[in-house]
Amino acid sequence: MRAGQVLLILILAWVAQRILTRGITRLGQRYPQLPPELLMPLRGLTRWLILGSAIMLVLERLGVSAQVLWGALTGFVAVAAIAFFAIWSVLSNMFCTLLIFALGPFRIGDCVEVLESADKPGVRGRVLAINLFYTTLEDLTGDAPGTWLQIPNSLFFQKAVRRWRNGELPTAGKIES
Repeated sequence: MRAGQVLLILILAWVAQRILTRGITRLGQRYPQLPPELLMPLRGLTRWLILGSAIMLVLERLGVSAQVLWGALTGFVAVAAIAFFAIWSVLSNMFCTLLIFALGPFRIGDCVEVLESADKPGVRGRVLAINLFYTTLEDLTGDAPGTWLQIPNSLFFQKAVRRWRNGELPTAGKIES
């Protein structure tokens, strides 16, 4: 008897998922001004909501309390959210490192300048190393030229960056022009 109920729940969930995703697809065809970037996540969200509901119903049919499942799920989500928030800056720097390697906005040996704003000069130096958390620059302009600066990788995606590929900074006359 329970196997039949479980099978019925799974079949109904599959049918509901198919009907709703086809409806979303037809909605996109009927209204071409709706961007496909909106419709695809909407179909995915629909699919996951129906799948999650079906799993909850199946587990309830098998004797697992919905309150226990809900308590465990919300507890897990709360702990995951707190952990994600706590390590956000570390994850951000690691992700930006992947972007630096994948997109190649600069390489080791290039001279870069991280601008504070359009009218203020920023940190300028030659890229010595790129690791998971920061990029090491040899300072070329500050009070102590030759010192090493370690800049978090996420900063390269939050600020404007100038780059000179040949590893040589232009003279003062060339920068202004």
